[in-house]
Amino acid sequence: MFPPSTRRLLALAVALPSLVCAGFVPLHDFHDHSPSPTIAKHLPPGTKWYHPRDHPAHRLFARQATNNSTGSFPSVGSPAWSAAYPTTTPDSSQLPQAWVNALNEAVQAGKIPNIPPSTLVNGNPTYPSGYDPLGSQVCSGTYKCRNPDDIWDAPEGILGSGFDDGPTEFSPTLYSFLKNNSVKATHFMIGINILWNPTAFEQAYVTNGDDIAVHTYTHPYMTTLSNIDLVAQFGWTMQILYDSTAGKVPRYWRPPYGDTDERVRAIALEVFGLTTIVWNQDTEDWSLTTGGTTMQAINQSMTQWLTGTKSPGLIILEHELSAESVQAYMDAYPVMIQNGWKLQSVSEIQDGQPFRSDGGILDVNDSVGATSSTTSSSATSSSSSTSASSSHPASTTGTSSTLRSSATGTVGATHQSSAGSRWPISSALLACVAGLFFTLA
Repeated sequence: MFPPSTRRLLALAVALPSLVCAGFVPLHDFHDHSPSPTIAKHLPPGTKWYHPRDHPAHRLFARQATNNSTGSFPSVGSPAWSAAYPTTTPDSSQLPQAWVNALNEAVQAGKIPNIPPSTLVNGNPTYPSGYDPLGSQVCSGTYKCRNPDDIWDAPEGILGSGFDDGPTEFSPTLYSFLKNNSVKATHFMIGINILWNPTAFEQAYVTNGDDIAVHTYTHPYMTTLSNIDLVAQFGWTMQILYDSTAGKVPRYWRPPYGDTDERVRAIALEVFGLTTIVWNQDTEDWSLTTGGTTMQAINQSMTQWLTGTKSPGLIILEHELSAESVQAYMDAYPVMIQNGWKLQSVSEIQDGQPFRSDGGILDVNDSVGATSSTTSSSATSSSSSTSASSSHPASTTGTSSTLRSSATGTVGATHQSSAGSRWPISSALLACVAGLFFTLA
């Protein structure tokens, strides 16, 4: 038996390395983490809303974009930039072959459900007999069927900041307000509006460092389109975003009017790697200029939502479509802050959540639509009634057509330590034990 003094030294030798070395052991350096709202706010602009460079969707756009002589992207707003994109509804017979091939491969692999397109009846998407919009086979967002892979709600206490239908002539006022109040948002942009408003686009993306998501090219009811027409709507919006952000491929989209189903979701995900973001409250601010709602009504709704429960968090459908809709948000902002909501870009709040982003052709094995839910949501779709769906114009500045407006495999934020601030575990323990030996000696 060792004498007491020796036993005490042995006990100290066992315990001290754990105590002394704790500060040197890496904290989950090899795990993915969802950053807190505070951390996320200080990440470099655009680290969330787009796919990493090795994502397969890059193959669909990389060879379309660069200037052949210099390898660079044309300046946003330049004649060379403007000439590259459709000036009206895209012609689906004139698509890059890579997009068509990706669709065909997804169809042949059985990843795109064989659901017929809907038709508009009194302003609402309607399916043929035998196709239940609330059933798992179709799961129509217009009828508030919740697919569990769609994003409807924010985490508790979080208000997801996002705006539809930009950029428009009214957007700069909103962008300045957001920047002045340090609010980061996701802008669900219409492709053709980017074409007509490049300066406003650059204010959102470059000046504000905001997140950008897909809101289709000309804002149609997506479930009414054929597969190839869906590819045109997604592809051209993603192409103009890719070219205008030096090669970033967006990860998220929001369907105009919230109109999506299992076929549309599958093409978004399997062909383009897009995850669907919807909403759980609707201001109907798109109808402010047509008499559909009033500033007072929006104020009352906002007050009710913002002073109510924080679980789940809020994703409110709002628009940068008119001076009135922008003002409605600015009026509500103080109420958001006074009631303790944490404002975070919609594209960022879902990091770390279980969802798919690299589906089908993009190397994910799950089958589309296998887990559809028919749970009715509390969201009020702007196309869920005849009156709503008949008067929702989305601004497409510079065109004569009148369009109408609206609704995560995550890349994962890898926890990184500061360079030189932590040692490998084996080296740290060895150093501590050596130090302890010399101390006891």
